This record gives sequence, C-alpha cells and structure tokens, in this order.
Amino acid sequence: MVAMIQRKFDRPALEAMLSGLRPKLHRYCARMSGSVIDGEDIVQETLIKALQAVDASMTVERPEQWLFRIAHNAAQDHLRRRHRERSRMTETDMTTIEDPSGSADSRLAAASGLRRFMQLSVAQRSAVILVDVLGLSLHETCEVTGATLAASKAALHRGRAQLRLLASQPEHVAAPRLDADDERRLRRYVDLFNARDFDAVRALIAEDVQLELVSRLRLRGKAEVSTYFGNYDRVSDWTLSLGFVDGRPAILIRNPQEPGGVVRGFMLVEWRDERVVQIRDFRYAPWCLVDAEISTVEG
Repeated sequence: MVAMIQRKFDRPALEAMLSGLRPKLHRYCARMSGSVIDGEDIVQETLIKALQAVDASMTVERPEQWLFRIAHNAAQDHLRRRHRERSRMTETDMTTIEDPSGSADSRLAAASGLRRFMQLSVAQRSAVILVDVLGLSLHETCEVTGATLAASKAALHRGRAQLRLLASQPEHVAAPRLDADDERRLRRYVDLFNARDFDAVRALIAEDVQLELVSRLRLRGKAEVSTYFGNYDRVSDWTLSLGFVDGRPAILIRNPQEPGGVVRGFMLVEWRDERVVQIRDFRYAPWCLVDAEISTVEG
C-alpha cells in the first residue's frame, strides 16, 4: 500500500515544484495535442488552475499525480475545443493482460513523433505517454486519467500495438508551405531583426501588440513591448531564419557561434494587415524543442 501524501502548498512552494516538472508536463501535453505549441498552451492552463487551487488552500494528495491530472483534464478540454474526434473505448475486462516492462515499447514510444501519437485514440495516447514515455506505473496512470485499471491496461495494450504498426509504415507528410503574404511579412521582419534595425522593427508593431516571452514575462502595448527588442540588441548569440514548427510558420533562432546551426528556440508572430499584433518567443523554453518537428524555409 502506497502512503498518501497530504500537503498544503503555498504559492512559492508550488511554483518551485512546477519549475522542475514543467518539461515533463509539456512532453505529456505536447504528445496529447500533437503540437509543442499547443502543448505549451495546455501547460500554462494547467499552471493557472494549480495556482488557483493553492490560493483556495486546497490540500493536495500525491502532488505530482495531482498536477498531471490537471494537465490531463486541460488537454481533454483543449481537444474538445478543437473539435477533434475522440475514440471511445468500450471497457472490457482485460485485467488478465500482462503488463510487460516493455523496454522495447518504451523506446518506441519515446522515439515516436507527435504525428503518430495523434493517430491513437485519446485513451490509448494518454496511457502510452504516461507509462512508456514518462515512466508512471499503471496505478499512477489511473490516478491521472481517472480510468479503471482494466481500462488503463486495455488502452496501453492497444496503444502499444498501434504504435508498433505505425512504426512499420512509412510516413507520407506533405511539406508545409508559406502563404506569399505571410512569407513577405515574415522575411521583412527577419531581415530587419538580423540587420539589428530595431527602430524599423518597432515601427512594424501595433499599438495594442502583446508579447509573451514564454516562461519569463508578458508585456502589452507598444511602449512596453519595445523594450523587448533592446534585450536582443545587447547580445550577439542569435540569428533568425524562416521555418516551420509543427507545420506552423515560425521564426527559428540559432546561435551563429555554435557549429551545426542547431535551433535553440523559435518565435511565432501574428499580424493584422501589416502590423505585428502578437509575438510569442520560445527562446527560454527549451523543452518545447524536444518533440518539435522543425523545418527550414530556403531562401
């Protein structure tokens, strides 16, 4: 019998715990949603809900499983909002199915891309990620998902079988393409940034622009957001180029001083006509790169 840990968090204690768990939470949410960008949105929703619970003096049992349960529910809500089809499994008595340690299954799950996970049902996806990617036990998986042991075993068994089948088949993925207007705007933004003409970059942003430096800060309005560019002007460990992250147009950040030109972060920029209305900078969120599908736009 595993002893239950009952604990009342204060906000600093929970924030410290969240900081350590954030990469694991993101990996779960990204694989549930099929996107590292959507995964970060779900993680942020999870953090808000957890902090609200703590502010309400909630007593927490098994805090790590509690956080993953919030993330699991937030991911479910996110999938519903996106109107994705959800496969409902009929719960059958599968308690006699063996639960092999499955090191081969674990390696396969860890190496599988987000696109393959999206071909599993929600229940299968959740069970495989929690057990084979994050290393939770079946009992802990039940705590996170709220499913019975029989249903969790069934989902894990079928999800592993489906991943093995998918891994044996070649993936045919159409290369993403940039809309001509998007490419023109983004190239101008990137060229001005790389030339360090930040006065010209500032001239592109709208008065009501919003900035999120993921995991660091949020700024609103042209006056506040203008200070963000000064931080890039003070350092030289970056160069920008056009690309895609999980099929979405993005600005890729590389360190020109590092060999190989490895992507170290990315930005998402949204426009209203010819003005930038939102910037999301993932420079300080390296966990978002772990499962990301990244490609470069030539030219």
